[in-house]
Amino acid sequence: MKRAWDDIGLMVVMVAMAITAAVMIIPLVYAIAMSFEPRGFLGPFPPPGLSLQWYQKFFESKYYMQALSMSLLVATVSSTLSAGFGALAALGISRSEAKWTAALGTLFLSPLVVPGVVVGFSLLLFFSRTGFANDLVKLMVAHTLLTLPYTIRASLSAMTGIKPNLMDAALSLGATEGQALRQVILPLARTGVVTGFIFAFCFSLDDIAITIFLTSPKVFTLPVALVANMKSNFDLTIAAASIMLMLFAVLVIVVLDRLVGIESAMGKGVYRN
Repeated sequence: MKRAWDDIGLMVVMVAMAITAAVMIIPLVYAIAMSFEPRGFLGPFPPPGLSLQWYQKFFESKYYMQALSMSLLVATVSSTLSAGFGALAALGISRSEAKWTAALGTLFLSPLVVPGVVVGFSLLLFFSRTGFANDLVKLMVAHTLLTLPYTIRASLSAMTGIKPNLMDAALSLGATEGQALRQVILPLARTGVVTGFIFAFCFSLDDIAITIFLTSPKVFTLPVALVANMKSNFDLTIAAASIMLMLFAVLVIVVLDRLVGIESAMGKGVYRN
């Protein structure tokens, strides 16, 4: 009887997994097919043939190219800042023996549970009250705050695995604290720092919940441009752009797996002895 219930439970789990996979994969397959639509409009599925016209229009569009360049600029700068601040915060948390260290770590990670709309609206009010008008800098600050929890988490996983006596050994051999940090700790934790940077870059490139509150007619990212066109001038260039973002995410996953391994990056620690 117990074996029968186990078989039923396994079947239910398999069916649930199949439904979940279908819900995730079928829309992607549809979007990929539509991005190669040879007709000049969104016609019945499946398309009668294949064409790269929408990808060509994407790369020929000044609007999308401006949005893409802005997205890459904001993602690169904010991810670099976030990786640096995250590594320093992780170093302090991992080396501190104070009782409030755990609470501080939780505070740094708290933005993960706050809806992006709330964060975006709060930042909009903050910048409005302070009178800060540089839209590009506002986006960079917002994306740095958005991605900081990911870089702290990745760096902390790496630095937790570094034995404290390595720092003591470097100091006993005549190195200063700065030299020990640069030549011992950071090289051992570089995998975690790089992992955090990659995650931060991906989240920054894809974010819209926070970004949409801080954009302007001259400063806007690719996700915001796609949403704006979906409402005003819908065509299948949006599908082509979406597939480009998806392929970039796949590329990042492959690179991450090659660098540190997906299991390590997902929380089992990125430091390797």
